[in-house]
Amino acid sequence: MFDRVFEKDVAITGIGQSEVARPSSKSAMRLTVEACMEAIGDAGLTRDDIDGVACWPGDNNNGDSFSPVGTAAIKSALGLKLNWYGAGYEGPGPLAGVIQGAMAIATGLARHVLVFRTITEATGRARSRTANALTNKSAGRDGTYYWQWYTPFNVLSAINLAAMYAQRHFHDYGTTAEQLAQIALTCRRHAALNPKAVYRAPMTMDDYFASRLVSTPLRVFDCDVHCDASTALVLSRRDAAKDQPNPPIRIDAIGSAIHSPHAWDQVDLSAMITQEVGRMMWNRTDLTPADVDTAQLYDGFSILTLMWLEGLGFCPRGEGGRFIENGTCIGLDGDLPLNTNGGQLSGGRTHGLGYVHEACAQLWGRAGGRQLADPRVAVAAAGGGPLGGSLLLVRD
Repeated sequence: MFDRVFEKDVAITGIGQSEVARPSSKSAMRLTVEACMEAIGDAGLTRDDIDGVACWPGDNNNGDSFSPVGTAAIKSALGLKLNWYGAGYEGPGPLAGVIQGAMAIATGLARHVLVFRTITEATGRARSRTANALTNKSAGRDGTYYWQWYTPFNVLSAINLAAMYAQRHFHDYGTTAEQLAQIALTCRRHAALNPKAVYRAPMTMDDYFASRLVSTPLRVFDCDVHCDASTALVLSRRDAAKDQPNPPIRIDAIGSAIHSPHAWDQVDLSAMITQEVGRMMWNRTDLTPADVDTAQLYDGFSILTLMWLEGLGFCPRGEGGRFIENGTCIGLDGDLPLNTNGGQLSGGRTHGLGYVHEACAQLWGRAGGRQLADPRVAVAAAGGGPLGGSLLLVRD
């Protein structure tokens, strides 16, 4: 199907992350610089070695809490001398910067690309509780126009859209609230072992059902927790990565397909775009879902995680509820440890790169009390509705 799988020429060689706070007393730029410098140092490089930079969504709306720092700003702050930089676009969502950067390296435009994602939504919400409402979205923020068709019908938050998916999944497949709750409960158990996690206190099933219904059937604990944080990584050419200190983490396959309409309400309501992304990724590798040791899957809302599990082939379509029932399979000792840093439901909404950071931490054996036993293959996926991307990562 594909003549050349370009991403196999690219490796992740360093990672970094600022504090994860709710909110932080540090500026968005300071958080970004801290994460980027940690990633560069972790890769055994200096700023002079970085010749490419990318982020998502880019410089469309610097200053907004959703994207307070873009590529142009970090280039100036770090004094980078670039041969290539990513302009930023919606594309496959939060992992677009990684995919763009890998393409730049594979085509010879850059040797070492710095990719970052900064978000300060906790500070934004402290200033205004409606800072992240859909009524405040713009073409600059999201690169799309369709929000104007939703808000007149009282779709005031993304949870109203996610709840539509959840209700349809419940109706079509018999998925239950008790089953869906296992994603939130599992993430909280894993977050307790992550010193950076926003929510670390134990949570029971009773606690889950005592939480407020926000948009039926989704509750407060089905929603990710806004925070201030920056996450960064360094992509390198694989031949260059051999001389760097960390064992290269190869990008074995990418999923970025979008065959459905670019709208939250005109895609398959019981699968989103995950099926298309999954098919593309597995068509670019000889590995299978059975080879994956851990999955770091988007949990902006818990129902999105369940659909990623199905879309990426970890369980048959419609059987996600039974797959996660009791939380045994997705726990640290299970067949597919899920969101081992607490994900965004408890760890904090680091929005895309946080999943890649955790996958690399696990593959390099740096995850502390939540460390898995010698994982070699990980999947990171992010996005919801009409946009999404996935990475199949292999430790060389």
